[in-house]
Amino acid sequence: MGDVHKPSFRHPRYARQHALREFGVRAQEKLCLARVLVVGAGGLGSPAAMYLAAAGVGTLGLADDDIVDESNLHRQLMYGLRDVGNNKLHAAIARLSDINPLVNVVLHHERITGQNARDIIAHYDIVLDGTDNFPARYAINDACVALGVPFVYGSVARFEGQVSIFAVPGGPCYRCLFATEPEEGTVPTCAEDGVLGVLPGLVGLHQSTEVIKWIASLGRPLVGRLLLMDLLDHSTHEVTIANDPDCVTCGPNAALPTLDIAPSPAQSSSVPSTQAAASRREATMPDIAPEVEVAQVAERLRAGDQFVLLDVREPWEFELAQLPNAKLVPLSTLPAAASELDTEAEYIVYCHHGMRSAMAANWLKSRGYARVSNMTGGIDRWSVVVDRSVPQY
Repeated sequence: MGDVHKPSFRHPRYARQHALREFGVRAQEKLCLARVLVVGAGGLGSPAAMYLAAAGVGTLGLADDDIVDESNLHRQLMYGLRDVGNNKLHAAIARLSDINPLVNVVLHHERITGQNARDIIAHYDIVLDGTDNFPARYAINDACVALGVPFVYGSVARFEGQVSIFAVPGGPCYRCLFATEPEEGTVPTCAEDGVLGVLPGLVGLHQSTEVIKWIASLGRPLVGRLLLMDLLDHSTHEVTIANDPDCVTCGPNAALPTLDIAPSPAQSSSVPSTQAAASRREATMPDIAPEVEVAQVAERLRAGDQFVLLDVREPWEFELAQLPNAKLVPLSTLPAAASELDTEAEYIVYCHHGMRSAMAANWLKSRGYARVSNMTGGIDRWSVVVDRSVPQY
């Protein structure tokens, strides 16, 4: 793990944090003793790592195997033109050392996978998930649950972002929200759908804030809460995440505690075999809700097809604009309201731009609602493509 620097928590560079009554020297000492792993040195990991280094985290690990591409530069401000074509971590350590030479930066030139997740994460106190792929995220989740190490989740798409903390002992894990890993190609990437450059910066800063709060025991962490942000109207919403009693990773009858992670000698007798793990994975293949275009929904409405338009926005949004005969069930209330929904009915779910509705549709799918789809682009796209009389906001 490299040489550990002697903590310098009384250094004058931290004076403005020392001045905070809620923070002070004691919290700074905790930061300087902490070991934080940032997985992914891209859009989320880039701003998060810079601010964690500046804040004085004692040991900062970075895991990535990518190189800098010019298309990264509009959002990954840890890098510049001189770094294009070079290894991200080589560029990152130079930038982070310039920001704060007191921080011990540890580089892991590899992607986090089911095979290496536990071995790497076991050396850290908390993980910041800056990944852009589902296999790594599920590997992080399962390893963190097994090790009792929390991880701060972040995700971005187009103009919308999400932040939460998972794998805190007693709290929900990522699989409580999204039980199974999507099949490759079923969820658009930022390269395909695009992302506003400032969005990963904002989400990454929220993540680094949660890491600092957790280490310093400050405030109320986002455990059991999913923060949603939409930059087009600068709105934020919170969704409560409950522990899933059927979760295969953290539930009481967990069957998938780190499927592909090589066990330590002390744990080898209790970890399922690779063959058994593969069988369980096959039995729980993901069932992702399909996407449907707004024009198709409009055509089906005109044809009189029987389905439920499920609006998962907030009541104030519903008052501003709504689709004909839509049923309002805000995303934050969906778990409580699900028992009142007919599992045999067909549901087309929509929100403002399609991110909350995708989450709701996939959640319903995972709970046995077989005929569910997500309306691509939400009511905003409806206003542009189908009916301009529906207000945009």
